[in-house]
Amino acid sequence: MTGVVTHPVPTLRPADTVPPGLPGLDPRYSHVLTDARGGSWHYLDNGPELAARGVEPVGTVLAVHGNPTWSYLWRRLVTDAVAAARAGAPAWRVVAVDQLEMGLSGRTGEHRPLARRVADLGAFTDALGLTGPVVTLGHDWGGVVSLGWAVDHPDQLAGVALLNTAVHQPDDAPVPAPLRLALAGPVHRLGTRTTRAFLETTLALARPRLAADVAAAYRLPYLAAGERDGIEGFVADIPVDDAHPSAPELARISAGVARLAVPAVMLWGPHDPIFSDRYLDDLARRLPHAHVHRFAGAGHLVAEDAEWTPPVLEFLSGVLPEDGRPELPDPSASSDPSPSFVPLWAGLDARADDPGPAVLDMTTDGADGRPFTASWRALDRQVRRVAAGLHAIGVRRGDRVSLLVEPGPTLTALVYACLRIGAVVVVADAGLGVRGLTRAQRGAWPRFVVAQRKGLAAARALGWPGVRISAEPLPAPARRALGVTHELVDVARAGEGRDLPPEPGPHDEAAVLFTSGSTGPAKGVVYRHAELSALRDALAAHFDVGPGTGLVTGFAPFALLGPALGTRSVTPRMDVSSPRTLTARAVADAVRASDARIVFLSPAAILNVVATADALDDDDRAALGRVRTFLSTGAPISAALLGSAAELMPAATAHTPYGMTECLLVTDVTLDGIRQAAAAPDDGVCVGRPVGGGEVLVSALDADGAATGAPSAAPGVLGEVLVRAGHLKERYDRLWLTDLAAERDTPPGRWHRTGDVGHLDDQGRLWIEGRLSHVLRTADGPLAPVGPEQHVERVPEVRRAAVVGVGPAGLQQPVAVVETVEGVRRPALAPEALAAAVRAASPVRLAAVLVVPRMPTDVRHNSKVDRARLAAWADGVLTGGRWGAP
Repeated sequence: MTGVVTHPVPTLRPADTVPPGLPGLDPRYSHVLTDARGGSWHYLDNGPELAARGVEPVGTVLAVHGNPTWSYLWRRLVTDAVAAARAGAPAWRVVAVDQLEMGLSGRTGEHRPLARRVADLGAFTDALGLTGPVVTLGHDWGGVVSLGWAVDHPDQLAGVALLNTAVHQPDDAPVPAPLRLALAGPVHRLGTRTTRAFLETTLALARPRLAADVAAAYRLPYLAAGERDGIEGFVADIPVDDAHPSAPELARISAGVARLAVPAVMLWGPHDPIFSDRYLDDLARRLPHAHVHRFAGAGHLVAEDAEWTPPVLEFLSGVLPEDGRPELPDPSASSDPSPSFVPLWAGLDARADDPGPAVLDMTTDGADGRPFTASWRALDRQVRRVAAGLHAIGVRRGDRVSLLVEPGPTLTALVYACLRIGAVVVVADAGLGVRGLTRAQRGAWPRFVVAQRKGLAAARALGWPGVRISAEPLPAPARRALGVTHELVDVARAGEGRDLPPEPGPHDEAAVLFTSGSTGPAKGVVYRHAELSALRDALAAHFDVGPGTGLVTGFAPFALLGPALGTRSVTPRMDVSSPRTLTARAVADAVRASDARIVFLSPAAILNVVATADALDDDDRAALGRVRTFLSTGAPISAALLGSAAELMPAATAHTPYGMTECLLVTDVTLDGIRQAAAAPDDGVCVGRPVGGGEVLVSALDADGAATGAPSAAPGVLGEVLVRAGHLKERYDRLWLTDLAAERDTPPGRWHRTGDVGHLDDQGRLWIEGRLSHVLRTADGPLAPVGPEQHVERVPEVRRAAVVGVGPAGLQQPVAVVETVEGVRRPALAPEALAAAVRAASPVRLAAVLVVPRMPTDVRHNSKVDRARLAAWADGVLTGGRWGAP
């Protein structure tokens, strides 16, 4: 009849078990149950299977799906937990329930808001007779429901595990766009019940696309419109604001989560248009002790996108101690400073009244045309003003602040201001590229971003998180266009005369530093104040840095160390994002301007400094003659190149320390030490002995090239390098599984598997022979690339070489890829004479010799060759592929 609104008739039915033939799910795990309130439930349960095998579970995992999935989501954990128990691991019962109106559970036609769903789950566990210890596991809105049960059952709760979910909608952020669309007027019922649009959209989020039979299994309970009332109701129950009927229950749960004192783990798919990293950050703040891992390639359906069950089982293995009681998280050590802890800003405090120069920036001219100079007094005042101003606008201890500012006095002041108030500095350099920077910003999820115009534009265009603060004055239209909330000049002005908050302690987080991305996707590395202070102390002691030393920092990150070390620092005239732009005259000018006695350079910078040495005049050479310590840092360097640079600073002792973002100073060797090591028969680059209280061990490679040997200091053993030091990182940021891999089979104490391969000699010196991921797996066993490369680079026509493997693992053939001194216009097979010379020099039989115009290298150092990229390219061209650039 025209004008009459009709409502769909709900489907009413009891729960049912799964049919046979669903991929990955044995029907014997499927059960039904009716609770005391009449709820008819379907659930998966491996308890009977464990009982049939005579295995007593140590606890139960209560798994709750979201919308529009069902218990099929948890099938792998149900079966993998049984397999783990059969293998001798602690036995965990897994109960994966279908919420009422969802999956194969009963259809009643009733609307079930959040509070009722939490109560429903309690009725189910009562009917099941479930007792503790229980670990809840939830995904999507099932995460909220599972956490509601957790908050209501503290006596039974042993831990919580979460896949992409949320417990709070921030006031300053809209509900995710897909949910806004699903909630919109006529679209709501049409997309969620009348059609399968919401269901199909969710299944399409899988990365990669679900297999057809798996997708069909997810659709099984929702084939008819009447079976999809629960999907419609779940979407309608999303609390979009405080006026929503379910908002009070969500607020109750979110507040309760922050009080949970049980082990927790969160496994996240960052490519999720619904539950983005914004919600992960909120949960991490509520559960600061939780293990967090972001699967780089995963999205909303992380249970389908990633190998998630092994980490859950790993987590479960540590939830309960032998006495069976829930193991509470070990709270972080007190923030009260230990007697031996000296904060990083102590050197700046000690010279707060000193009118002498603290920071010189020769990349920027001051008003008088001279290098920009900040005195200790001015720097201290600016640090205090900015620190107080940041606190005034809401920056608090533990808040992450991303600094997208070029090295110089402004960045220096910002770093020390943030550290002083306990904010966590996030540093990711432009060398990561747009994709890498986006990944870093979203992974770290800073609450504030301080940037110059270029960084602000990227943050706006790419949707990077954080309140935006402009590091430079901008006209009002530009501020609006870039979404700028504050300008740094106003922040500093607001801090004038304000008291600073209490100082952070040694165990508070201080920084998240991103790796260069030269050995895989860039990773955030978390440092506490204790580790940064220990690094300062190690550098000061080993290189004898004092107030009068002075540093020339041609490797931009080291410019930040000057104030911590209590000595002046100068950045020479160069493009700080491209070390190859540094010239010999620029170094001499910097030494002369600062009267510095130590020079820090990267290998790429040294290459150009040596190449431009002819431009030096007598005054320049005299200035360089006053340098007493010269360091090449960031990547390996040849003795010849280091020697050429040392000739420009004849009174200096040349050092080339070895380290990484995770431990910035591990070993050190001088030029004389390198020359002495040249007579040794060892392959690789000698990087010297441990310094700064550090230790080094090696885990031997097996026949397959895996580092499985017990870590030892035995000489001559090729293996993965392990390091330990007081200034070693605290952990990787939100990469729990990466942490586990880095700490696998290590001795007691805080050790780190570096991913580098090498060996120790009988004098305790470390020799680096490449990366573990670059080891060739040949029929004769593992082959590290650096040794053969060194032999090839002795051919006069070869400027640089990389030895990579082509073919299947276990049968890989070595191939040499070389840059020539004269250069080539395009990649090709090496000319016959060059190929013969390279083959004659190589200690291993080479399947081919290729020439390229330029090796692919990282941007930060301009020197680390991307062997993985070269290997893939060589394999392609040698099997008939196109001869493009590697």
